[in-house]
Amino acid sequence: MEKGTLVEFRLGSDRRLGVVDRPDGKSRFFVVDERGQSHSLAPRQITYTVTGETYKSSQIPGFLEEVKPYLEPTSLEVAWELLVEGGETVTPCEMANLLFSESQPPHCYAAYYLLSDDKIYFKQKGDAYEPRSAAQVAERKHQLEVEALKAKGQQEFLARVEQALKGEPVEWQRYDRHRLEALEKYAALVADIVRVGLNYDSLARAYPPPALVLETMNMLGRPATPQGAFQLLVDLGSWSPHENLFLRRSSIPVQFASKVLEVSQQRLESHPPDRDVNRLDLTHLKVYTIDDESTTEIDDGLSWELLPDGKERLWVHIADPTRWLIPEDELDLDARKRGSTVYLPTGMVPMFPEVLATGPMSLVQGKVCYALSFGIILDDTGAVEDYSIHPSFIKPTYRLTYEDVDEVLDLGVEAESEIAAIANWARRRKAWRYAQGAISINMPEAMIKVKGDNISIDILQDSTSRQLVAEMMIVAGEVAARYGQKYNIPLPFRGQPQPELPPEQELLQLPAGFVRACAMRRCMPKSEMSISPVRHAGLGLDTYTQATSPIRRYSDLLTHFQLKAHLRGEVLPFSAEQLKEVMMTVSSITQEVTMVERQTNRYWALEYLRRQPDEIWEATVLMWLREDSGLALILLEDLGLQLPMLFKRSVKLGEQMLVKVFHADPLRDVIQFQEIIYQEAQPTANSM
Repeated sequence: MEKGTLVEFRLGSDRRLGVVDRPDGKSRFFVVDERGQSHSLAPRQITYTVTGETYKSSQIPGFLEEVKPYLEPTSLEVAWELLVEGGETVTPCEMANLLFSESQPPHCYAAYYLLSDDKIYFKQKGDAYEPRSAAQVAERKHQLEVEALKAKGQQEFLARVEQALKGEPVEWQRYDRHRLEALEKYAALVADIVRVGLNYDSLARAYPPPALVLETMNMLGRPATPQGAFQLLVDLGSWSPHENLFLRRSSIPVQFASKVLEVSQQRLESHPPDRDVNRLDLTHLKVYTIDDESTTEIDDGLSWELLPDGKERLWVHIADPTRWLIPEDELDLDARKRGSTVYLPTGMVPMFPEVLATGPMSLVQGKVCYALSFGIILDDTGAVEDYSIHPSFIKPTYRLTYEDVDEVLDLGVEAESEIAAIANWARRRKAWRYAQGAISINMPEAMIKVKGDNISIDILQDSTSRQLVAEMMIVAGEVAARYGQKYNIPLPFRGQPQPELPPEQELLQLPAGFVRACAMRRCMPKSEMSISPVRHAGLGLDTYTQATSPIRRYSDLLTHFQLKAHLRGEVLPFSAEQLKEVMMTVSSITQEVTMVERQTNRYWALEYLRRQPDEIWEATVLMWLREDSGLALILLEDLGLQLPMLFKRSVKLGEQMLVKVFHADPLRDVIQFQEIIYQEAQPTANSM
C-alpha cells in the first residue's frame, strides 16, 4: 500500500481516517490519523481505501468537510427503489454515480459511509452491496421501530427510576411492571439462603438472572444478583428493607381476587337462604368471647347453665361461616387454596375477606349471631357424660381479653359466677385428660409484634384464662369427633402416635425444667390427619378433630360442612375419598403456612436482637445440636427465644449464663452471641 493512501479503520465503534505512512514489518502498516497519532494496522483492520489520490494527515479534516454534504441517509431509499427489482449489486463508487452523479474520492467515500451504516435497504456482499427484498426491508423497518420503541421505553424507565431514587412519587407504566415483577421474583430468591442454606455467592451461581433482570440491572449499573435486585427494590421504595421474602416465595395468596371480593360483598348485601331452618335459639344464654385484644376474627364463645335436675351444662359456641358458603363455591375454593389464616408479627393474611371474617362470620358482641353450639355435660371426673350439637342463634354478651378473665377469677367477681364455673370444669377436664395419658410440655413461647418500626417480644403466658379456653376448645373437638365416629361421618380427624419418651431414669438425670421439657419435646411425633378416628396421645383422647376455628382453619371448616349436613339429614358434601383428597391438599398448604410463620418470626427475632447489641440476656443451655463442635441450643429466658450458640469452652446442659449479641444478620439468618463473664477483664466471644 502506497505512502499517502487514505484509509478508514475502526477504534472500537469509532470510525477513523488515516494516511499510510510506512510498512510495519511484512504485512502491517503505520497509519497516521488526523490527530497525528500513529497506529499499526493489519490489512484486515482497514475497512475502506480511498483510491485515485494521495493525502497528508493534515488534509483529512478538509476531506471530511467535502464528504459531509452528501451524508443524507434518506437518499439510499431512492437508490434502493431503482435497484431492488433487478437485484444487482453496486460498489460504493457506482452508488456515488447513482446518487450524486459524481465518483470523485469524497463522493465514493460518502456512498460507502451511507452503505456501511445502512441497516434497512442494502447488505454487504464482498466489496459490493446488494439491495434487500421488499419483504426484508419491511421486516427491517419493523424491527428498527420495535428497537426504537424499546430504547425509548428504556430511557423513560431510567428517568422514572431516577425519580424514585430521589424519593419522588412515580407512576409506573405497564411495561415497567413487567421489569419490576421480574426483579421481585428474582430478589425473592434471597429467601433460599434460609431455606437451603446457600450463601450469597452460591445463590448467584445457582440462580443466574433472567434476561429481563440482567438487562435492567446492567442498564442501571447494578450487580445482577438476587441481593442486588433486592436492594434496588428497596432503594426504589417498592419494597421495605424488611420485605417478607418467605411469604413472597410461598404459594400463599396475599390479596383476594376481585371475583372473591365481589362475591363477599354480594353475600353481605343479600343474605343467602339459611339451610339450617331449625336453629336452636340460645340468645338467652350469657355468652363470653375470650381472645387477645388484637383479635378481629371472633370464632368461639362460652356459656354455662344450671339445668333443672341440678346438673351443669357447658356450651361451646363456634362461629358458623358455612352459613355464608356453599361447598365448592368461590369463597370456599379460595379459602381451601389458602388453608388457614397466616399469623405474622406484622399482621395477618386472613383466610376469608375481612368484610365477612370480622363481620357476619364472627361472634360479635351484642348482635344475634349464627353459631354451631356444642352442649356438653361432664361427669365429676371431667369425662364427657352427655352432649348435643346444634346450629344455633346466640347473642354474645361480653367480649373479654384473657387478662380480663384472669382478673375476674382472681377477684372472685360474684356477678360473673359463670366464668368461675367454667374455670372449675376446665380444671377437672384437664386433670381427667392427664389421667388418660395426656402429655404436658411447657416451654416459654415468644409472641413477636411489629408495628411500624417498633418490635416487641412478650412471652405468651400459660395463664388460667388461656388454659380455660384451651380445655373448652379441646372438649368441643372431642365431642365433634365422637359424633362423627358414632354416625360414621368422614371427618378430618387429628391424631398423634404414642411417643417413645426417654426412660424416667434418663430424664431424671437431665436438669429439671426447660432442659427436661426440651428433651421430651424432641420425642413427640408429629400429629397426623385421617378420615377415620385415631387416638391423640398428646391430648389423652381416643378421638379428636379440630372444629373451633372455622374462620381461620380450613380443616375446621370441613368438619362444619360434614357435621351440619348430617344434622340436617342431607347427603354429606364430601365422601370419604373426596375428603381425603381435599385434606391432602390443605395439609400441604398449611405446612407451607407454618413454615412461613416460623421463618418470619425468626427473622424478626434476629432483627430485634440486632437492634440491641448492648443488652445482656440470661440464657440457659437447652440441648446439643452438634456436641462435638460445641454447637448448642440456648434459651433466652426473658424473650422465650431458642437460638443456636457456638461454645469454645465446656458447658453443661441446664447451665445458665449471661450473653449479648455479637453479630446478627436477619436477611442471612445469622446470629452470633458472646458470653459475658464479669470475673474477666474482657467478655469471651462465642459465635454461631
